[in-house]
Amino acid sequence: MIQPPVPRRFCLSSLTFCLALALAGGVGPARAAVGTGPTGRFSRAVVAVGQPLTYELSYLHDPAEEVIFPDSLAAFGPFEYAGRRWLPTRTTGGRSLDRVVYRLRTFSLAPVQALQLPVLVLRGPHDTLRLLPPRAQVRLQRVAPTLAATTAASPPALREHYRWLPLPAAFNYPFWLAGLVGLAALGGGAWALYGRRWRQRYSRYKRRKNHVYFLAQFARNAERFTLSRSATVVERTVALWKNYLSSLAQTNLSSLTTKELTEYFNNDEDVRRALRATDRVVYGNLLSEDAQEVDAAFQRLRAFAEQQYEQARS
Repeated sequence: MIQPPVPRRFCLSSLTFCLALALAGGVGPARAAVGTGPTGRFSRAVVAVGQPLTYELSYLHDPAEEVIFPDSLAAFGPFEYAGRRWLPTRTTGGRSLDRVVYRLRTFSLAPVQALQLPVLVLRGPHDTLRLLPPRAQVRLQRVAPTLAATTAASPPALREHYRWLPLPAAFNYPFWLAGLVGLAALGGGAWALYGRRWRQRYSRYKRRKNHVYFLAQFARNAERFTLSRSATVVERTVALWKNYLSSLAQTNLSSLTTKELTEYFNNDEDVRRALRATDRVVYGNLLSEDAQEVDAAFQRLRAFAEQQYEQARS
């Protein structure tokens, strides 16, 4: 509420407006003199079904009066309420002008449609004056053809021999987009619930597959050494063993010396004896009596690799 001399105008909530109407129940509708009461007019004289139009309600009054304009719960029939816009109060020559523009639509088929919204003037705590503007009318524009008077009572004749026109299939983007979003959400939820378990299973599967491949390659190298008695085969077998243990320990062991490897594996006796035997063959001369010692070294290296695999698996 704006204090005088600026006019006071209110936009009632549904409860306040209903209360004001109840207080005005004992006072009948009043019509002020021409030019002094509220006025209402439409923005156009002709409107089509569903076409938006505006209705402007204005009231020129004394700045000291407390004026209430209808809100969204007023009786707008046969129109439908779609919104409103308040215009600033203008006071000139000791008179204040309040205006509200309502956005309306109609779906009624009546040829002429009218609207008359009341304006309430509060006069004390128990007295309310309800003013009605002149009735504003709008004419409905019909776009469908009017049937002739002779056929008005009967339905129109159906036209025959129409050909079907094929319509190209359109890609349903919203449907597939919603499906992709749903699948992504489902996959994200499944990964959040079971992702850790799936990663562990895949890690165990990959470790088991690498272990089987290592055993096959190690056995093949041992067989080659039995046939060739070559120091190159021994060197390749030790390199294969180091690379496999590197994958189990997830660290690089291929560049470590025999002493460093023995210390890394807590001075394991089998590792120390096996690597010393292979070093004598790789870096020294291959003697015939060293073949059995190399075979035993291969057995120790293989047994130690299987032991490390079991530890990593558990």
